[in-house]
Order: sequence, then structure tokens, then C-alpha cells
Amino acid sequence: MFCIFCKNNDTEVIETRLSEDGGAIRRRRQCPKCQKRFTTYERMEELPILVIKRDGRRERFDREKLRRGMVIPCEKTTVSAEQIETLINEVESDLKEKDTTEIESKDIGNLVAKKLKKLDKIAYIRFASVFKRFVDLEDFETELKKLA
Repeated sequence: MFCIFCKNNDTEVIETRLSEDGGAIRRRRQCPKCQKRFTTYERMEELPILVIKRDGRRERFDREKLRRGMVIPCEKTTVSAEQIETLINEVESDLKEKDTTEIESKDIGNLVAKKLKKLDKIAYIRFASVFKRFVDLEDFETELKKLA
């Protein structure tokens, strides 16, 4: 594994343990050249989850894309980075438990919205406004009434 800081090809593993959900091995590494530390995760390769987009296109499920879609609604709320990561892990786990490897983007959005609703109402309404494509104030009012 190369160092993410100085690109040295030789790094040392200083700690290894299972991730909280048991789905990955977390390795703490240190570069002998620059002495900086970083973390890597080793995950089992599985069949890819394909996301069916609204226009019918298919693309691979991307944890980073999901993370980006959740970070903005969760800004300036009580939702921590660890909670976002846990939620992403839960969503991915739920998707892998399904009988199919193809899932519609709206189903993923509904799953995220449901989990965010339990976690933080403000983050939920921000996420829902984009996911459900709110176009005017009435859309917000309708969704807020459902929360009340």
C-alpha cells in the first residue's frame, strides 16, 4: 500500500481490527519515510449493486455519491460524520440483503429518507426537498405536516 501523503510504496501496518459492522478490516498504517499515519479498509468483493436511475440508465452503487448526497442536508445539524457513515453502512447492508442486485434510485432515496427521518428531522426535510423534487412552498408544507 502506498502512502497517501508522500506516495512511498512501502507502508507498515501498525493496527488491524474489524470494523464496527464486521464487514471490513480496518488497518491503521504508518509510512516509514514521512512518519504520517492513515487508515485503509479492506472489504470483501461482492456482486455490484446496480442503481436504475429515473431516466432508465444503470450505474454501479457508489458509497461516495451517497455520502455526498447526505453531507449537505446534514450540515449544521446534530448529525455527526460517524452517524452518516453508520447510515451509509446500514443502507448498503439493506441493499445487499435484497433478492436482486438491481434497485431503483427512488427506493434508495426512500430508504435514506426513512433513516434520516428517525435521526434528524431537519436533515430529513433537506434531503426530501431534493430527493422528492419540491418545487414550491406547498410541497414543504405538505411534508412538514406529515412530520408533525
